[in-house]
Amino acid sequence: MRPIQARISIGAMAHNLRMARHHAGTARVFAVVKANAYGHGLSRARRALAAADGFAVLTLEEAANLRQMGVDQPILLLEGVFGADEIATCAELDLWPVLHHAAQLDWLQHQPPARPIQIFLKFDSGMHRLGFPLAEHAAIVARAKCLPGVAGVTLMTHFAQADEAVGVDWQLQPFLREMTGHGLPWSSANSAALLRYPDTLGAWVRPGLMLYGASPFADVQAGQLGLRPAMTLQSEIISVQTLQPGDKVGYGQLFRAERAMRVGMVACGYADGYPRHALTGTPVLVNGHPSRTLGRVSMDMLCVDLSECADAGVGSPVVLWGEGLPVDAVATAAGTSSYELLCALAARVPVIEAD
Repeated sequence: MRPIQARISIGAMAHNLRMARHHAGTARVFAVVKANAYGHGLSRARRALAAADGFAVLTLEEAANLRQMGVDQPILLLEGVFGADEIATCAELDLWPVLHHAAQLDWLQHQPPARPIQIFLKFDSGMHRLGFPLAEHAAIVARAKCLPGVAGVTLMTHFAQADEAVGVDWQLQPFLREMTGHGLPWSSANSAALLRYPDTLGAWVRPGLMLYGASPFADVQAGQLGLRPAMTLQSEIISVQTLQPGDKVGYGQLFRAERAMRVGMVACGYADGYPRHALTGTPVLVNGHPSRTLGRVSMDMLCVDLSECADAGVGSPVVLWGEGLPVDAVATAAGTSSYELLCALAARVPVIEAD
């Protein structure tokens, strides 16, 4: 059997949820489990995050799966409904859709559900992605509150730069200034805002990345935030080559040895979810010792430097990210984000559970 596998820690996810609760104070917590729980598996996340006040997903299919798994907490649909026919399903499964454009309100008005549902009204406070114009809040809120199919309204926005130095005030303050007069609950905090900006907590927070043990900040590692990695991607060395000065490695011959050196071929490539664009120097752990990738990542293999790993050989364990090697560090070196690495885990990689 090919030696690559992903180890998912149920205990780590549960720990990270407790950290989210600590930062949330009195706010309730939606555990964001979209995209197959950021690659960790929806069923595993449901068990690990069972203490959450609610779950947030993208699609009706994800929501229905959670209900079939026995979830009875509120389930938030982050992009809302995509057609009038989905409103009835929201009522049937007790789903809370995020409504962000006028057509969704039209559907709700013209095809009211059999029983009223909770809705979230999303307003664009500056990200310019999804949301009603903030300037139109009075009319939008008044219309929503009058619809017979609406049981309750929560106001919502999303931050574009909560993970950056510029912060959230440029969006938060206009949002709060306009929304305060409605006397309605509100939600704005993602992982970065929850960890750094207590003024964003509102009635509900929506942590995602931090639940899986990754940091939303480029300048702060997950461990410094008290988070534990939930996914460890690991494999083994399956071949060892000895290079002479001037020898090159892999497709494109991008790495050239400056001295005699040993290199190891690892059973992991971009078809497993490792980033093809990771350059020479991306960190790995070989036999528990820090090392680096060399050359271009192939579909099924990548090359690592064994210069500082004299005892390494065929069968030696290699950690690509996870326990002992933060996924954030790998993502930074590869010029991407930990979100992408976690979500890109390929279906062909066997998954085992820990804890």
